[in-house]
Amino acid sequence: MAKALLGYVGGSDPRLIAEMRRLQQRVQDLESELGRIQAENDALAAAASHDFDSIDVPQAEPALT
Repeated sequence: MAKALLGYVGGSDPRLIAEMRRLQQRVQDLESELGRIQAENDALAAAASHDFDSIDVPQAEPALT
């Protein structure tokens, strides 16, 4: 049955296979870039939260009216 379906669809077109491989590689590249950026973002967020914890902010005073 699978052979019948492939024959009906037209079989494997080399251009389609090459495009599919190119797109799969692009997806892998984007996924790795996303992982790198997420790790960088997590590191920056941790550093920013650490910096804010060490800042001494005086108590707010009431506004004069």
